[in-house]
Amino acid sequence: MWQAFFERNKWIFGYGLTYVSLSNLDQRKLEQAVVGHDVSGKGKRADALMKTKGAIEALCFVEIKAHTTPLLQNSPYRPGCWAPSEHLAGGVAQVQGTVENALRRLAEKIEPTTDDGEPTGEELFAYQPKSFLVVGRLDELRSDRGVNIEKYRSFELYRRHTHRPEIITFDELFHRARFIVEHLDT
Repeated sequence: MWQAFFERNKWIFGYGLTYVSLSNLDQRKLEQAVVGHDVSGKGKRADALMKTKGAIEALCFVEIKAHTTPLLQNSPYRPGCWAPSEHLAGGVAQVQGTVENALRRLAEKIEPTTDDGEPTGEELFAYQPKSFLVVGRLDELRSDRGVNIEKYRSFELYRRHTHRPEIITFDELFHRARFIVEHLDT
């Protein structure tokens, strides 16, 4: 469901994830194989393989989990300390593994071709590419009476100390997209 929505609205990642403009690779879907299946290993796909826009373009990886994916474990690890959920920690590991595997097998400079082997004219670089994990919703950290400070603190400390990938929730991405749409003419 979310994959199809993001395919139809590529601009959400292009403007919403980072203030560096991003776009999909020329004439390609967001979801791309980044490492092919061969005798040396399994193939890897990224939910969205994108490129930065500018005088020089670089790769950017995006992994999309469900908006219902829990951010934290169901109970505290220790009093006042909530561990990331298995799915959040696993998503981080998945993105890190995909990027590391792709970098090991790809060149520093990539010149994509079409399915027919024609060069697209793109010249992409893969030096420490940006990566993002879109997962869950912040309202998980609220109750009927307000924000659970211990849960919110635990999530923010985990996320702020995870540099790659950058973790963003669906509600945050939605609010960024809404802000962009509402302020297009200003």
